[in-house]
Amino acid sequence: MLHVVTTEQAGTRTDVLVATLSGASRSRVSESARLGRIAVNGAAAKPSRIVEAGDVLEFEIPPLAPLIARAEAISLEVVYEDEDVLVVSKPAGMVTHPARGAKTGTLVNALLAHAGDALPGESLRAGLVHRLDRDTSGLLLIGKTERSLRRLQDAMRRREIAREYVGLVCGVPQHRRGTIEGAIGRDPRNRLKFAITASGKPAVTHYEVRDAFPAHAELIFTLETGRTHQIRVHCAAMGHPLLNDPLYGRRDPRVELPGQALHARRLTFAHPSDGRPMRFESPPPRQYAQARRLLA
Repeated sequence: MLHVVTTEQAGTRTDVLVATLSGASRSRVSESARLGRIAVNGAAAKPSRIVEAGDVLEFEIPPLAPLIARAEAISLEVVYEDEDVLVVSKPAGMVTHPARGAKTGTLVNALLAHAGDALPGESLRAGLVHRLDRDTSGLLLIGKTERSLRRLQDAMRRREIAREYVGLVCGVPQHRRGTIEGAIGRDPRNRLKFAITASGKPAVTHYEVRDAFPAHAELIFTLETGRTHQIRVHCAAMGHPLLNDPLYGRRDPRVELPGQALHARRLTFAHPSDGRPMRFESPPPRQYAQARRLLA
């Protein structure tokens, strides 16, 4: 692509301008520069070069290779399984499905090896009814057939699937019970984070203080909605970020958990084939229990 730098764009780093023009990430732009695919006035340019008005910018950003989810022999903690549904407990540190930053080693890779390539739905999210953040542990529901997946996803949209979490937060909330409401969208200042924003999607989190410690508390969370990072964003917004949350709080060197102290401990739904009530619980992992004892 050929572009002449405008007066308004003068003074901008080459990599920032190319990323803006191409829509590619800064890391992809830097890689293209390393390969000599970015030039200013006919000469290969470093990503940090400052452009001036009238400079002729040429760049080529190769397209990303398509993501493919392949079966991988990864251990799964199966809580329940029948011909229609599968309930597993995901460990903290495991990504739920393949993405640019984690193409292998995800829960979906493990599911494809466990249940076969016939899992329904989009290939990268095969069978998934919902997701958990990488460092959040706990229960996940999977539909094993097209019909069961569709019915469970419809039930999730109608808020007929109950999910309960337990988490450790910094400080002790003033009220033992409460509701946090705040629309969640991308943080305009940091694209890796989410924030309460007027342009976001409605989000509602209910909490109850399960136990209070000198400088921390354990809370039980129930969700009315399922936005990305919802509990983490809402806890930070009320001034009590989750313990060890690297994005919305800070890491605690005393804690062995890879990230935030949050666990999806309870899952309740109607079976998609006959409507019978299903209820499952999963205790927090050993590292969470150790962190809890540390705070007491």
